[in-house]
Amino acid sequence: MDLARFTACTYPVRELPFADAFRILAATGLTRLDVWGRAPHFSADPDECDPDAFEAAARDAGVTIANLGTYCGHDFDSPEPAVVDAELARTERTIALAKRFGCRSIRVLPGHGEDPALVGKVAPHYRTAAGWAAAAGVFMGMENHAGSIAGNPELALRLCEAVGSPHFGVLFEPCNLLYGGRDYRQALAVFGAHVTHVHIKDLKVVPGGHERCHLGEGDVDLRWCLAALDRLGYAGDLALEYEICALEPIETGLVKWREYVERL
Repeated sequence: MDLARFTACTYPVRELPFADAFRILAATGLTRLDVWGRAPHFSADPDECDPDAFEAAARDAGVTIANLGTYCGHDFDSPEPAVVDAELARTERTIALAKRFGCRSIRVLPGHGEDPALVGKVAPHYRTAAGWAAAAGVFMGMENHAGSIAGNPELALRLCEAVGSPHFGVLFEPCNLLYGGRDYRQALAVFGAHVTHVHIKDLKVVPGGHERCHLGEGDVDLRWCLAALDRLGYAGDLALEYEICALEPIETGLVKWREYVERL
């Protein structure tokens, strides 16, 4: 498997300053990063994250930024016009910074909750943002989290169709779908034409719940996912989201994940 398509998420080391996080991840051999979209890693607010210092730290660590894991659009469902306007401004700044950093994509969050009515509320604002994203060459993806309309494949599809832009779509996260009681294969069949980004991790379904585990030891069939994405024509990034630091430190565990995907 071509390692160049794989990135590493900084979320597992989110307590550290971005410069330290960049160095730790670079040492695993994964030098293209998905950066967590909150301070101390990233913020569109220059008072919270200096873009010059951010770029310098990436350069010093020998990494590039592939994705900004932001939460743009979270307040698009607000009843307060001023709040929506502020969220639009934050989204526009984030897209501009993504272009500056050379990112392929950013993560977005379509409002609060799972109410189907959110599709109609947030779609007009994402259409506006999609125009900025298209001009910048940046893709937006909503992650399949339970508790969000993006966790419902049919609602995710409805929102993609309502926005109507190839620069807006779904961040396909098979593990999150499995955790939320969804069949990730069926989900991909629903919204597969709209996948703009991918997160990869694993878990085991056990009686009464789930257990986190190393990649390849759980119930996510990564070979199937990659083959299905290839059939759909997805050629974007594949982000390794190492969230099992309690099982093994990221310094050694993520190296095992890198070696695993290299063998695929």
